[in-house]
Formats: sequence, structure tokens, C-alpha cells
Amino acid sequence: MTDRETCIAQDRTDPLAGLRDAFRLPGDVTYLDGNSLGPLPADLPERLADVVQRQWGDGLIRSWNDAGWIDAPRRVGDKIAPLIGAGPGEVAAADSTSVNLFKLLAGALRLRPGRRVILSEPENFPTDLYIMQGLIELLDRDFELRRAEPDRLADAMDDDVAVVALTHVNYKTGRMHDMAAVTAAAHDAGALMLWDLAHSAGAVPVDLAAAQADLAVGCGYKYLNGGPGAPAFLYVSRALQDEFHQPLSGWLGHISPFAFESDYRPADGIGRNLCGTPPILSMLALDCALDIWRDVDLAAVRNKSVALTDLFIELVERDCAGMGLELASPRDAAMRGSQVSFRHSDGYAVMQALIAQGVIGDFRAPNLLRFGFAPLYIRYVDVWDAAAALSDILRNRAWDDPAYKQRAAVT
Repeated sequence: MTDRETCIAQDRTDPLAGLRDAFRLPGDVTYLDGNSLGPLPADLPERLADVVQRQWGDGLIRSWNDAGWIDAPRRVGDKIAPLIGAGPGEVAAADSTSVNLFKLLAGALRLRPGRRVILSEPENFPTDLYIMQGLIELLDRDFELRRAEPDRLADAMDDDVAVVALTHVNYKTGRMHDMAAVTAAAHDAGALMLWDLAHSAGAVPVDLAAAQADLAVGCGYKYLNGGPGAPAFLYVSRALQDEFHQPLSGWLGHISPFAFESDYRPADGIGRNLCGTPPILSMLALDCALDIWRDVDLAAVRNKSVALTDLFIELVERDCAGMGLELASPRDAAMRGSQVSFRHSDGYAVMQALIAQGVIGDFRAPNLLRFGFAPLYIRYVDVWDAAAALSDILRNRAWDDPAYKQRAAVT
């Protein structure tokens, strides 16, 4: 039987244990919400102070050249590339996930003239679906957003589908698509494949090249720990770059932005997918956070992720049996990302009671308690403590307090 001392012993032999010191984590908090916002990297305040005081304060506009600000989107993109199975020059950090999705979807439709369907799934992240709907409304040329359940996607791929756009790891349940299989099915139907890696990058194995994926987007503030509102990233396979054109043809996507030509000419390679001036403070915060990954064994990350999530499911189902919880995530770890979700009819109040006890997860409507397990800093003993706190709250009905039922703006 797993007990707390066993978890502490596992932490002593964990090959990733030393990475916890790379983050600033409050001592009285068990933080299981890195799938929404990663914690502060320990080196980031000093690094960002240098950016503000020396590069900006002293260097002023000279730092676009002297400090390499102008190259930051590509440089940061190249740091992300190994985490998602991409090569140098295939990833750029830019804009938000939503803006990047708009750019890549529009470019994908141009590459498949005569096809009128974007294929997704009903449980895709809402903003992804909203962006698809907005793009279709803008184009106003009989385009269609088609939605199919995960096990019916292949059946929905016909010669009308231009692009298949899916989130690799479902934001609610943590269910993970077979990237290679779905991509192959899309290609067999003549469609392009676009993956949203918001809940994948830095948490689960991703190999875009091996899967032969065409396009991808992802965010910098979840498992990559770049800070609130950190720049997102986009991927365009090298095989597509010369023919790929996205519609937000801003000046930093121009082949020679400081020539100030009146007509747009796209840059070569991934650079043509840039648009406006990058937010340097947040871009360089992400750049700092990515340094943590420099020597990390991604196989060890996945192994620990599976172990942590399996342990949490085991403990919760053992200690909270009959207390109204239902596992919403796949039980099979091969089909699960680095998060676990449970349904509860009073899920919001239960999560607020947990947070009040220092166990921070989050809630997703209508009834999901969601827990993220970031292997770089989550310990086995954290899993034990979180499950114990959840059991205590449910057993004593501590959640049944009016204060815990008042919905905040962010859940």
C-alpha cells in the first residue's frame, strides 16, 4: 500500500528532483495548476531586472541590435523546437495562441483551394473553435466548421476537408490524441494537419517531425513557465514554408522590414509568420524560462508524469470512494496527458475549499476538478498531500460553505 513515507522515498531517487530548485514555489502551497500557469522560474527576476535596467534603461533603442531583441522571436522559437520535435528555423515565438491559430488556419485554407471544411471536435478548446468560426465568417465564401467526436474523426475526413485542427491534449479531461495516426489520416484525405500543443509542450512527448505534422501552435505560459500572457509559438513544417502565406502581413514578417517598402514581400522561412513588434519584456522572460529545459531528459519527464498521474488516481479513488467523485480522464496513461480531472456535482466549491487549504488546482465548467502535474517541480509527496486534502474536504463536507460557492471571474 502506498503511504506518505513511500512517496518521500520516491522523491529522494527522482532523477528530476533537482529541477524543483529552478522555480520559486511558496512553501505552504501544493501547486497543481501548472497546466494553466507555470510558476516563477527562480532566475527570472534577476534576468528580467537586467533587461529592464541595463538593456532598456541604459541601452535604450540600441538594444534592438546590441542585445539581440530583433532576433528574439526566432531565437526563442529555436529553444522551443526540441521540446516539440521540430528543427531549427521551424518555430517562432509570437503573438498569442489564438492569433497564431488564425494565421495558420488562413494560410492552410489558401494551400487547399476548392476545399471548404475545417475539421475539429466538439470538445476542442473554445477559443480554437471561436477563431475558426470568426475566420469562416470573415471569409464569407461557404466555408464550414465540421465537428466530429474523437473516435469518428477519420470518418469525417473527406475531399472537402482543407485542414484538420485539433488540440493534442484535451484541456478538460487530459485525453491525448494519437498524433501520428490522426495526422496520417488527415494526409490520406488530402488535408493539412494543425495541432494545438497548449497542454502538450513541456508535459508530454511531442514529435511533430516524426508525425509529419504540417502546422502547430502552442502557448508559453503553461508548462513552459514563461509567465502570465507569455508569447505563444507557431510551427510551420520546413516543407511548407516557401509556399505558406499567412494573412497578417505585418512589417516584421517582411523580407526587409527596415527598407520600409510600401508593398509587402514575405520573409524567407518561418520569419514570414511574424507580424508586429514582439513584446520584449515577456519574450525575454520566456527565453529565460526555456533555459531550464536545456539538459532535461524528456523521456524522464514523461515517465514521471505517468507515475504522478497514476498515483493521484490511485490515491483519490482509494481514499475518496463513495464521496461523489468520478474520474473524467482516461485511465490508460498512454491516452492521457499530464493532468487528471474528476467530476463532482459541486466541483467549484470543492476546488475553492482545496485552494483555501493550499492545494491549488482549478475548475472547468460544468463540474470538473482539474489537476496538472508538471514533472519538473511536482513531487510524489505533493500528490499524496493533495489527495489527502481532497479526501478530508469531501469527508467533512468542508466545501459546503457559501463562501466557496461564490464564483470568481477566473475559475
